[in-house]
Amino acid sequence: MTLKNPKSQIQNGKVAILLHEGILGASGKTGLAFLRYSEAQIVAVIDRQCAGQSLPELTRIPQQVPIVASVAEALQFAPDILLIGIAPSGGVLPAEWMAEIHQAVAAGLSVVNGLHTKLAPLVTLPLTENQWIWDVRQEPENVGAIASAASAKLNCRRVLAVGTDMSVGKMSTCLELNRYCLQQGLNSQFLATGQAGLMIAGEGVALDAVRVDFAAGAVEQMVLKLGSECDILHVEGQGSLLHPGSTATLPLLRGAQPTNLILVHRAGQSCIRNHPHVAIPSLSKVVELYEMVAAAAGAFVGAKVSAIALNTHHLNEADALLAIAEVQAETGLLCTDPVRFGAEVLLRAIDK
Repeated sequence: MTLKNPKSQIQNGKVAILLHEGILGASGKTGLAFLRYSEAQIVAVIDRQCAGQSLPELTRIPQQVPIVASVAEALQFAPDILLIGIAPSGGVLPAEWMAEIHQAVAAGLSVVNGLHTKLAPLVTLPLTENQWIWDVRQEPENVGAIASAASAKLNCRRVLAVGTDMSVGKMSTCLELNRYCLQQGLNSQFLATGQAGLMIAGEGVALDAVRVDFAAGAVEQMVLKLGSECDILHVEGQGSLLHPGSTATLPLLRGAQPTNLILVHRAGQSCIRNHPHVAIPSLSKVVELYEMVAAAAGAFVGAKVSAIALNTHHLNEADALLAIAEVQAETGLLCTDPVRFGAEVLLRAIDK
């Protein structure tokens, strides 16, 4: 079955999230983001490491969803959809999960898969008329346009989240900003560029599935589409200019032609995760770097970093507030943790 409206299909179903070792581990950000931000009905979380424990106590996400050890146990809650919520390094599906995925498909569940490994060719069981597999990481149809900086002609504000590293909270920052803008009555849109964002929003561009020559153009096409319909567009950031393996940030800068940048950083992090030999410069230097690259020595209008979004998930509240104050003093920019304290400060900085 072709999935014509992913957001509607997911929100009208009952979702079980496959999240083995992801709640307490480093690779569960997709499932945890879906738990925090999706409007879908989530009936079970599958994590053998945390089965039987309290999801709110483990994650601070206010969702009273049972945690079970397997797909077989999740079936008692009558899910319609199995969503793969793990994002392991390299986006490769662990082989031991295939048995559980086949069990879910055999039970009639549809599957949402954000990994680089495509499930559709691997699932050998026949699907029913209303059953589908959505491999999220797909290059958009009719890709091939080369970016032309056309986004700079839009009247809307284009806010791009950029980071000091991967997986520091760029998507969460954009979602929190978009939610707050909508609460304020603004005509606001979120542009998803990664697997979790696409699962939540239902549309966007899976940037890391696009051939590099066309990446900025694919972003530009989506920005032109959504930006013409809103007053403020929040573009989900990917990667980091500081990461030795990241190529995703530059196409976003060129394709979106942002009017504002929000720099996202994990409090206290001094080097690139998994690459301790790559130090993160002072945040003031990182601000200079992003502003310099955005402007390209005057070739483009460029954008200033309006504020800092600080990820303080690992700190208690008192230490989080202290870290925010220290960053504000260092950079001279407004700073907050938008997940913890809301996005009002960030919007105020954008409106300056």
